[in-house]
Amino acid sequence: MNVAAHPRDLRVNGTRLMDRLMALADVGPIDGGGCARLALTDDDKAGRDLVVSWMRDLGLETTVDVIGNVVGTWQVGTGAPVMTGSHIDTVRTGGKFDGNYGVLAGLEVIQTIQESGHVPPRPMAVAFFTNEEGARFAPDMMGSLAFVGGIPVETVLDTVGIDGARVGDELERIGYSGSVPCPHIAPHAFVELHIEQGPVLEQNGRTIGVVTGVQGISWQEVTVTGQSNHAGTTPMGLRHDPAFVAAEMTVFLRSLAARYGGNQVCTVGKVDLHPNLINVVPATATLTLDVRNTDESLLRDAEQEIAAHLAAVAASEGVTVSSRPLARFEPVDFHPSVISMIESIAAEHGHSHMRLPSGAGHDAQMLARVCPTSMIFVPSHKGISHNPAEHTDTEHLVAGCDVLLHALLTLTESEVGR
Repeated sequence: MNVAAHPRDLRVNGTRLMDRLMALADVGPIDGGGCARLALTDDDKAGRDLVVSWMRDLGLETTVDVIGNVVGTWQVGTGAPVMTGSHIDTVRTGGKFDGNYGVLAGLEVIQTIQESGHVPPRPMAVAFFTNEEGARFAPDMMGSLAFVGGIPVETVLDTVGIDGARVGDELERIGYSGSVPCPHIAPHAFVELHIEQGPVLEQNGRTIGVVTGVQGISWQEVTVTGQSNHAGTTPMGLRHDPAFVAAEMTVFLRSLAARYGGNQVCTVGKVDLHPNLINVVPATATLTLDVRNTDESLLRDAEQEIAAHLAAVAASEGVTVSSRPLARFEPVDFHPSVISMIESIAAEHGHSHMRLPSGAGHDAQMLARVCPTSMIFVPSHKGISHNPAEHTDTEHLVAGCDVLLHALLTLTESEVGR
């Protein structure tokens, strides 16, 4: 990769970056200092409207596609744009920075370059993608998946959420059913800036994470059906208890992750019991299984072990089980030249750094299907995210934005092979 000359001493305006982050955090606020903007809700619309207004203030050509992805493009130079971005939807207990940081850092980068008088040789774009979190509609990263043609538009529009709402109807209702088709023309390159959402950078005393790839993700919903009965009169040996099966699977996933080691993680994130009464053996248990690994073969092995154990426990307890896939993405390796470029920029600017994979799913893993891609991480205090206590020091947020600034400028001046 050729690194052409651009203003090497450019730095972003940290105060302006933080002001925008705090303004967006005020949309859908919740107790504890976080925010809740589930995809395509009224609060998501309000957040979208605010970010679009900032895009237009910068003179960006702002477009909305058929599933609500928004792209603001600085139309300079020629060729496909260098793109950055992330998402602004949150989980129900979201923090201030997850996703939002990557989008608003992109705006800050473009504004900084505009104010410097430098004109890049190709366009630059900032995107925010619909329903990255998957908290209301499955799968997660829905918008970026459709953006690159990984899921039919009709499938997305017909998806029904946890509250019975349909994606297409909600896009119409909030005014973000656009006309730009999916998939989009591939960007020249894509770099996503994000908080780590884990403890690795902080524990290692590093400011910048140079992300090498994203773990594979397997999500499924399991429904266990047994026999509802009186909690006091039904002997333990005669029960057909879905709650026991749910508990056994929770313990099994924890032990499987410990046995596999490495980057294997497993989570039972949600359990619903019915009728959910203190003195009744449940009739059903519905639980979600989240299984991740950076190695596809190990991820498949884990899936097979989980399925076999679930069947054995269900047979022993005399219950029936059914499962429904929610999301399945293979691990993604990012582009080696983009990884090396980010590493070099971090070093040039005096930031301590390290390479690491992402444990969380991100829109960048979808963009990696169509263009050279990588990510930049900054530390998360105590590794906490998806929580109002989510925090990253201001100096780290600004440092990450500075690295993004020079990464995007370098990419506007470089040819990156697939």
